[in-house]
Amino acid sequence: MKAVLATCNLNQWSLDFEGNTARIIESIEMAKERGARYRLGPELEITGYSCEDHFLELDTLQHSWEALACILKGGHTDGILCDIGMPIMHKNVRYNCRVFVLDGKLLLIRPKMILASDGNYREARWFTAWERGWTTEPYTLPHEIVELTGQRKIPIGIAAIATTDTLLAAETCEELFVPMSPHPHLGNAGVEIIANGSGSHHELRKLDTRLALIRNASANSGGVYLYANQQGCDGGRLYFDGCALIAQNGEILAQGSQFSLKDVEVVTATVDLRDVRAYRGAKASWAIQASKTEALLQIDVDFELNTPDSEILLKAPPKIEPYLHSPEEEIGLGPACWLWDYLRRSGAAGFFVPLSGGADSGAVATIVGSMCQLVAKAIREKNESVTRDVSRWLEAGETPDVLTDPRVLANRLLYTCYIGTENSSRDTQKRAKQLAEQIGADHLNINMDGLVSALQTLFTRITQKTPRFKVEGGSYRENQALQNIQARLRMVLSYLFAQMMPWVRNREGTLLVLGTGNVDEALRGYLTKYDCSSGDINPIGGISKHDLRRFLNWAKDNLGYTVLSEIVEAPPTAELEPITETYTQTDEDDMGMTYAELSRFGRLRKMEQCGPVSMFEKLVQEWDHLPPHEVAEKVKRFFRYYAINRHKMTTLTPSYHAESYSPDDNRFDLRQFLYNVQWTWQFRHIDARVKKLEAEM
Repeated sequence: MKAVLATCNLNQWSLDFEGNTARIIESIEMAKERGARYRLGPELEITGYSCEDHFLELDTLQHSWEALACILKGGHTDGILCDIGMPIMHKNVRYNCRVFVLDGKLLLIRPKMILASDGNYREARWFTAWERGWTTEPYTLPHEIVELTGQRKIPIGIAAIATTDTLLAAETCEELFVPMSPHPHLGNAGVEIIANGSGSHHELRKLDTRLALIRNASANSGGVYLYANQQGCDGGRLYFDGCALIAQNGEILAQGSQFSLKDVEVVTATVDLRDVRAYRGAKASWAIQASKTEALLQIDVDFELNTPDSEILLKAPPKIEPYLHSPEEEIGLGPACWLWDYLRRSGAAGFFVPLSGGADSGAVATIVGSMCQLVAKAIREKNESVTRDVSRWLEAGETPDVLTDPRVLANRLLYTCYIGTENSSRDTQKRAKQLAEQIGADHLNINMDGLVSALQTLFTRITQKTPRFKVEGGSYRENQALQNIQARLRMVLSYLFAQMMPWVRNREGTLLVLGTGNVDEALRGYLTKYDCSSGDINPIGGISKHDLRRFLNWAKDNLGYTVLSEIVEAPPTAELEPITETYTQTDEDDMGMTYAELSRFGRLRKMEQCGPVSMFEKLVQEWDHLPPHEVAEKVKRFFRYYAINRHKMTTLTPSYHAESYSPDDNRFDLRQFLYNVQWTWQFRHIDARVKKLEAEM
């Protein structure tokens, strides 16, 4: 018994009911064209996943039903079982649901049983988990659906769809990731096809975990497992990375792209349910458990997933090894796709990057260059949505073909600027110019010594005091203030030029300023509040310095920007203090810790939930090349500066979320921003532990 099943990646946009509905319909029609009898869509695909507090508005629920009505009355679900994600209110309680539809009729509303409520997710703020067990109850449909379908009530709850030839049931996103997932019970109850409509975001090195879970879900008791996901930026910091999958008996049969500019991508596979039955029949232990499993409620439908051989060539696909991008590729592709969605949907004229010639701003410009290469490739491949979106960068009489050269495209939408002072070096200025040229950006070179001098003169005239750098004998406070003048002026100049450069080139709109601070510097607070690390969005704000340097080495070879080799080799420096024969400012010296140490502090603080004492206890074992008192000083220094600078996290530029130790205060890392920076109780415990350890040595 063979059946063609379809799943998909959809680039939905929160509250874009018009566009979301059109993309859902397109995916259904594509699935039908390929002979599929079942189509699975992503989680909350009608609304977009990231509506957040808009889910609390009754308008959102009403518009969801209106969108579903458009899908039903267009005849799109005729002859195909569709599994659609949307929010639904039942008895004044909101649920995150799957709605099963066939031939213009609703079959079942399946609410989510386990909500995602940690990290980037707050589902419990908007939805309630279904906790009534493996049961259903009547749901009264809204008036417009009653008029359209003639149905008044349908079941809501947990049940399987019983076609004439198999059993099919659903999981939703988080339900796959928890220890007690529904799929073992579903499999034991006889369900042969399990479908997971998901809204899962990209994080570096995360896909292999998802793949392992999907493989295991279909391997433990046998069966077919379909996975659908959103793909793209639907309005926030997250990039949903697609990778729709179809697995059977632990093997991957089909895989969609993880990073793509396609708005709609449908993945199909032909499955033979006889293979599922044979796999299960060979497992006596499974049969014993299945025979004792509580029966699952079934919704009977007079419909067959089996597709006769005469209708379509039902050749079973070969098993495949899923493709995993390297972390360097993930950085080059994920943030680039996120930037493209943000650019095209915001209506901005392009991006502005203050390009310092260092690794961080170089990585940001390189990611924009990668985006231009992806867009140019999509134009060459006749991607209709991309071709339509790039039309606003065309000159009169031009066709989109002119933008198949990524350097031409970059020159239209990427503006870079080296903003130097007397403390800047010729080397960084040269590297910035070379990188801009290799990408194709419109590049400027500005010296702002006059502005810096004007502010210093103003301060001296008002206070009768002249601050000095530390190399000139000034205090720490003077030194910081003089650096911050330069840093904040760069931000002011960036926004001035971002607003005016399209006007200078006789083009409409303004530019988005891209932030250039990495996750480690944010964690340590090694940035000036409202400096050029600030911006409208930041593609590297969730990426570590270590990963960025590896990415730049990858990009040198794979994107063709050869100057990146010089940028990677140069020691990171802010270039805000005077260079003398005996002193050159470097980031790691300024911070009092290395980037590698910072990454480790970050992972322990966030991912392993360590306070100062438990962090010391772990590191004193891990860093056994150092005496305990040195480890203690490093830990105390980190927490002291973390606490002093935590307030800066409240104003971080919204960043692409790529690293699970991001200190983003606004959405991900919910901690206070006013601390007792002395950590007296905690540090006293560390000192006592050091004394004991060193006495035992």
